[in-house]
Amino acid sequence: MDVETMKKLAGEKAAERVKDGMVVGLGTGSTVKYTILKLGEMVSNGLDIIGIPTSKNTEKLAQSLGIKLASINDYPEIDLTIDGADEVDPNLNLIKGGGGALLREKIVAHASKYEIIVVDEGKLKDHLGGFPLPVEVVQFGWKRTKLCLEKLGCKAMLRTKGGAPYITDNGNYILDCKFGTIENPAELEKRIDEIPGVVEVGLFVNLADEVYIGKKDCVKIMRKI
Repeated sequence: MDVETMKKLAGEKAAERVKDGMVVGLGTGSTVKYTILKLGEMVSNGLDIIGIPTSKNTEKLAQSLGIKLASINDYPEIDLTIDGADEVDPNLNLIKGGGGALLREKIVAHASKYEIIVVDEGKLKDHLGGFPLPVEVVQFGWKRTKLCLEKLGCKAMLRTKGGAPYITDNGNYILDCKFGTIENPAELEKRIDEIPGVVEVGLFVNLADEVYIGKKDCVKIMRKI
């Protein structure tokens, strides 16, 4: 079974947790896309929900499927969010931001009563850090911010797209930081957050309640202990 099928299994299984009347955070990425497609099908069959998208791409997809959308300013408390991740450790800590939506994803996760992460089994790691850590930074003084990040022990690269700096939905840059093995995600998140110019860090610590893992023949569920 290929990775795409594993993603589809996990994404569709998580959609079963969505019930009538819920306000649902809609994540961003290649796995949660299958959740949103399934929710669109459920909506066409009568499911009544309000979606809070975490990116412009997710907003477009959900709109095309007829899912009713609103702003987090309208619904500052969210019943359930389903999102993806680039890495998951055994404590359900995450690296997110490969898709560039980490700031909105973290705001929505923080506002959620319950957070489900959907991934294929290749995203499970003993420690975070194999995937470069995305850090969203303001454009002003980004080279200074990069220098400060590198003093924490990483190699930081400005993310680009089409030969130009990648711009987030919020008008910021992303620095992809290669730290290697991250032994203490909570401590590193705190230290990065203290750097002037940092908008948000792609470390999601103590935010996920469950992780749905697409495997070759089933979906495994990891829960916060």
